[in-house]
Amino acid sequence: MNPRAHVITVSDGVSAGTRDDISGPAVIELLKAAGFQVSGPEVVPDKQERISDAIAAAVVDGQDLVVTTGGTGLGPRDVTPQATAMLIDYEVPGLGELMRRAGSSSTPMAALSRGGAGVRGQSLILNVPGSVNGATESLQAVMPALPHAIQLLHGDTHHE
Repeated sequence: MNPRAHVITVSDGVSAGTRDDISGPAVIELLKAAGFQVSGPEVVPDKQERISDAIAAAVVDGQDLVVTTGGTGLGPRDVTPQATAMLIDYEVPGLGELMRRAGSSSTPMAALSRGGAGVRGQSLILNVPGSVNGATESLQAVMPALPHAIQLLHGDTHHE
């Protein structure tokens, strides 16, 4: 059975209908190409409670992977990492490090991203940047590790 993923686009503009969602669909395409069953993109504004509610609902729904795109910068409305931190059982810092390293090959601004990863229950939660390039580069950087991470979260701890 293919792992399940849910994509959440965090954006005031997309939520208000004043901007098109480009990163959410791009993330979905990458996940589908990697064999995930994908739902979304669900669009929420840059409000901590709305983001947390969307992530929590996806976890309760049994999603193996929840990917948020947007709200990872330094702006006053960039609260996705805070919303995620309220929910997770623990962080997975290596995935955030990989995402920033991949982004830094394109732009030095990648170092300003607060995108990261954490676990709630048996779900892995990834926060990627809102730009289509940042989102796709970040996801591609961690994609090779995701199947094994999901196996581990479901108790399959056998190592070759």
